[in-house]
Amino acid sequence: MTDSSPVSSQPLARRGLMFILSSPSGTGKTTIAQKLLKQVDGIGMSVSVTTRAMRPGEIDGRDYHFVDQVTFDRMVENEEFLEWAKVFGNCYGTPKAQIKAGLKAGQDFLFDIDWQGTQQLYQRMETDVVRVFLLPPSISELEHRLRSRGTDSDEVIAARMDRARFEISHWDGYDYVVVNDDIGECYEKVLTILQAERMSRARQTGLVDFTRRLMN
Repeated sequence: MTDSSPVSSQPLARRGLMFILSSPSGTGKTTIAQKLLKQVDGIGMSVSVTTRAMRPGEIDGRDYHFVDQVTFDRMVENEEFLEWAKVFGNCYGTPKAQIKAGLKAGQDFLFDIDWQGTQQLYQRMETDVVRVFLLPPSISELEHRLRSRGTDSDEVIAARMDRARFEISHWDGYDYVVVNDDIGECYEKVLTILQAERMSRARQTGLVDFTRRLMN
C-alpha cells in the first residue's frame, strides 16, 4: 500500500530578509510600507536607536529606542550598529544584535532608509538585503505631490526637489526599481518582489532536510 500522506504539513524553515524601501520624499514609500506592515505576516519595521527627543504619542521600543548621545556614542564604539548616520543634528542607528537574531528566526525586517544607509547595510549583510527603489512617474508629478500636501514653504519644497534629484541619481545601487504611477499597482509590484525573495533557495534553510525526506 502506498503512503500518500504529505511529507510535512509545516512551513519550511526560512531565514529572514532585510527589505529596504528607498525613494525621494513624496513618492509614496510611507503608504506602501504601512500597507505591507498591515497586510503581510512575518514582516516588521526595523526599530532604530536615536538621540532625538521623543515626540507626543511615540513609545520607546515601538517607534524608536531613545537614548542620549553618550549612550549612542558608546554603542558606535562597541560596533553595535549595522549602520548609523547623523541627520539634522540627531543620530540614528540600526541595532545589530536585534536584526541578526530576528533573521535567524525567520523574521523579515522593513527598512525606510536612504541610499547611504542602504549601502552600509548591504556592505555588512549582503545576502540578507533586498534593495527596492521607488521612482515618481515624472519630476513635475513629484513636485505636484509635495505641493499638494500644503505643509511646506516654497523654500522647503525647492530643497526637497534638489534632494530628490540627488537620491534618484543613485537608482542603480538597488536590486529593483519600481515606478509609482499608481499606488495600488506599485504596491502589488513591491509585494511580488517580497514574496519572490522569500522563496529564494538560499533563504529556505529547511529545503535540505525536506528534499532528503522526499528522496528516502
